[in-house]
Amino acid sequence: MIFKTAATEKIRVLFKDSQDTLVWSCLDGTMGEFFTDTEEKSASAVIGDFCFLAGEINSELVENVTRDYLIMVPQNKKWSDLIVSTWGKKAHKITRYATKKEHTFDVKQLENIKLPHGFEFKMMNKELFEYCKNTPWCRDFVAQYNTYEQFVKLGLGVMVTKDGVPVSGASSYSAYKDGIEIQVDTLSGHRRQGLAYFACAQLILKCLEKGIFPSWDAHNLTSLTLARKLGYEFAYSYTAYEISKQNGC
Repeated sequence: MIFKTAATEKIRVLFKDSQDTLVWSCLDGTMGEFFTDTEEKSASAVIGDFCFLAGEINSELVENVTRDYLIMVPQNKKWSDLIVSTWGKKAHKITRYATKKEHTFDVKQLENIKLPHGFEFKMMNKELFEYCKNTPWCRDFVAQYNTYEQFVKLGLGVMVTKDGVPVSGASSYSAYKDGIEIQVDTLSGHRRQGLAYFACAQLILKCLEKGIFPSWDAHNLTSLTLARKLGYEFAYSYTAYEISKQNGC
């Protein structure tokens, strides 16, 4: 039997070596939730589309998928093997790329990144927040925040518009005590114009002004390349599994 729990001392020990800010969000109580067994020998930290597994392997935690899509991050090979044996073809193995959490940015470089002609940018406001909530391509910019007021308290976002319509942006997928985890995307048809590059630069600068860290965890090599262009340094790669209930049999 598994159940939802707070960040108890046993849970903290299970995740003590985690370097992922989404786990930190759960640990400091900013957002997300933990699930564990009755003896707290294993646990999962769940936030948005992510589930981090730690401790002794537990099949109930791996089976605890309540959405059509989830990214599971195993603590070790035993967890990986359990994910594969549990989900079969519905589990797609991927490699993600973490960047260093302690880093000094070149502010001048970021300030010199210009927005291409014909585009404008705005900080995330209530109107844009509601737009993102109801628009698939940018929903993850605000999906972890129940209200705009909560976003203002915890998050931060920059949107790029064309003729008043959002076409690119960078925002806080999640927040933790000392920073945010960056989410970036551009509407198909407006990519490869430097819009995401500009939006991310602006978001990083705003984070630095507020004294919080703009963490970047890359889903793929394209994301890692953009991160490096902005001044991030590669830290390590790790294995994750995309669980899709729509795949396989």
